[in-house]
Amino acid sequence: MDLISLISISIALSMDAFSVSICKGLATKRFSFKTAFLCGLWFGGFQALMPLIGYFLGSQFEHFITNIDHWIAFGLLSIIGINMIREALGEEDNHNDNETTDGRSCGCTGFRTMLMLAIATSIDALAVGVTFAFLKVNIWKSVLLIGITTFIFSFCGVKIGNIFGSRYSKISEIAGGTILIILGIKILIEHLFF
Repeated sequence: MDLISLISISIALSMDAFSVSICKGLATKRFSFKTAFLCGLWFGGFQALMPLIGYFLGSQFEHFITNIDHWIAFGLLSIIGINMIREALGEEDNHNDNETTDGRSCGCTGFRTMLMLAIATSIDALAVGVTFAFLKVNIWKSVLLIGITTFIFSFCGVKIGNIFGSRYSKISEIAGGTILIILGIKILIEHLFF
């Protein structure tokens, strides 16, 4: 596989993580390098890990993976999106109770939330890894490029989301939750009908 094809795959795989990172940025009061770095690390790490796992699993589980990956992504993104909307609608105008000392919403980069988001946005990369095994791709170069690309897109996504989110706090959180749900539905529709 040539480098341009590999870069294209890396960018395509990073788009779900980019969208979710924008939602994370929408939910933060002030831009935090730590939040952006953690999002990049979680999403970039999982986008690199999943193709590696898929590569080593090879064709043994290809049919099983492609049959359920879209349902898992849909479920996780929908649950998190609904929770974001519920929290935004339940907030008072005074956000101080739900804020940490650095101005971020509580749980923004909590372990459980980030783990679910990282898995949901990287499951299709597992199937890509299976494909890489058939194409005899250099897996180490591939996962490094996918991980770095996703890290950069995710880091920038938090900043972009924060720029808009700091101006329109409650509306932004509702929009972010809605985007996650729509992203889950999009993944489901693409896998079921196309």
